Amino acid sequence: MKRLENKTCVITGAAQGIGASIAAAFIQEGAKVILTDINHQAVISKAKELGGTGMKLDVQCEDDWEAVYTAYPEIDVLVNNAGITGFEDSPAPQDPEHASLDDWRRVHRVNLDGTFLGCRYAIKAMRPKGEGSIINMSSRSGMVGIPGAAAYASSKAAIRNHSKTVALYCAQHGLNIRCNSIHPAAILTPIWEPMLGDGPDRQARMDALVADTPARRFGMPEEVAAIAVMLASDEASYMTGTEITIDGGLLAGSAASPSRD
Repeated sequence: MKRLENKTCVITGAAQGIGASIAAAFIQEGAKVILTDINHQAVISKAKELGGTGMKLDVQCEDDWEAVYTAYPEIDVLVNNAGITGFEDSPAPQDPEHASLDDWRRVHRVNLDGTFLGCRYAIKAMRPKGEGSIINMSSRSGMVGIPGAAAYASSKAAIRNHSKTVALYCAQHGLNIRCNSIHPAAILTPIWEPMLGDGPDRQARMDALVADTPARRFGMPEEVAAIAVMLASDEASYMTGTEITIDGGLLAGSAASPSRD
């Protein structure tokens, strides 16, 4: 029997990157997977490619979550993976002194509000069975300060804490609904492509970006997906309110102070 057989799983931000890799791994392990993403056409295409079901979901929109609940009122696993850094559409600074309030709120609406709404939906959808697994995608940036990405780091730190709150709430109410967070560092997804480019210096750029990582390389989406499979499976039945860091050893030691301008 496959590890996720007979489990219905919803994954947000699943059109590409880590979300798509988690969807592929879940399907391979026998799960029924609903891939969701704000990019409707992309997620429908990815779902068709992988053998899952695609659905449009803007995670910051409560009505969209209600639509998911209407379609899937009972689930076994939710992966709150959708998120933004704040740099996608704006070159504006994201540091604590110069970030705009609009940019700050935009990042938190997607990352934190989206996770909150997802957890709320998952508890309701898992309550009939009294069990399930919620997996929230935080970040290495949710465990340390990031001077140039204040909103992103703040939102991911809040996700880390909210995961523990959800875990305790479910346990308090006698529900075997587990909630854990994953904290990746540099994972090679499309988000890095603008910085890496496709020129002859691509490898040098990659090496520079992971120079402080003991493993001296980027992580791969499939490596994050493997952790998600474990947390979604019954093998992790005693794990709740915990966090798993996948960072090539970056947080094993003390990081150097930020460079001076």
